[in-house]
Amino acid sequence: MLVCIPKISAWLFITDFSLVLLPQSSEALSYFGGSGFVLLLLVTVKANMILDETLGVIKARYGLRFKTISIEKLVAGIYFTAVKLSNGYSGLAYTVAGSDDSCTTNRSRGFGAFTPGNFEGQKISDLFTHPDQSCFIKTVQLAVINALSSELLTGQEYRIIENKDPFDLLDLQVPKQICVVGAFVSYLKKTVDLNCHLKIIELNENAVPSEYKQYLVPAALTEKTLAQSDVVIITGSTLANHTLDSLLDFIPPARQVLLVGPTSSILPDILFSRGVNLIGATRVTDSEKMFQLIAEGASGFHLFKNCAIKICLVNES
Repeated sequence: MLVCIPKISAWLFITDFSLVLLPQSSEALSYFGGSGFVLLLLVTVKANMILDETLGVIKARYGLRFKTISIEKLVAGIYFTAVKLSNGYSGLAYTVAGSDDSCTTNRSRGFGAFTPGNFEGQKISDLFTHPDQSCFIKTVQLAVINALSSELLTGQEYRIIENKDPFDLLDLQVPKQICVVGAFVSYLKKTVDLNCHLKIIELNENAVPSEYKQYLVPAALTEKTLAQSDVVIITGSTLANHTLDSLLDFIPPARQVLLVGPTSSILPDILFSRGVNLIGATRVTDSEKMFQLIAEGASGFHLFKNCAIKICLVNES
């Protein structure tokens, strides 16, 4: 279940399948379950400035072309939503859908522009100005931002390393304190193997293998843990859940910050200016295969095996 309430200040409860916002006055910090990644963030919800500013940069780069580009194909899977644009580029975003997306409770979602059967051929400029700003529409917007970014990432403006995991680019010769936001098992293993000090922010203990449960941090210590870490690895789904802005506010300067996952594949300018050092992004190599896999419930590792490659965007400033 997912409840997407447009509050300005709220407690945030995030899972791979749900986002629940409660007023800050609420004293009941309850557990909202679901399988997969579960994270309790005691943060203040605010406008997603990173995405807004990134879209502004993209519009400036495309110029008048921006208003000519349309949606060629859209597939919404249980884990990811994918689009292909008329410029030939594709993009992905972590799927977020809420009660405001239900055609039962929100009749405007039933028919009209940007409803099922009516996305193909729609101008992306209209998508970003459409009055329906439900959770799902915002998911599609993020997928479009990633698709638009893909074309801009083909030049020489950015340092891009293909077929490389961003973790492998970290300088960990001296043991450091690493905070992993989410149960990224491969990163947990690498951190422990390197004798680094591991902290895990993950509310759903079942998502963390038993050998790593000792590194779990109580949810109330989220802000303190982020502030004290030398390296912070954050899931890209925080872009879709609109929590990345607040997370980055907790991290002091001169820390190494990684944003990882297919949703992270946005133009990096604004992320770099906010202190992100490495972005573990995704480049789609076979869009038709991607659509097939996402329609069949694919997760990230399915995509990397069949129709996408990992790329690292490096902040050299």
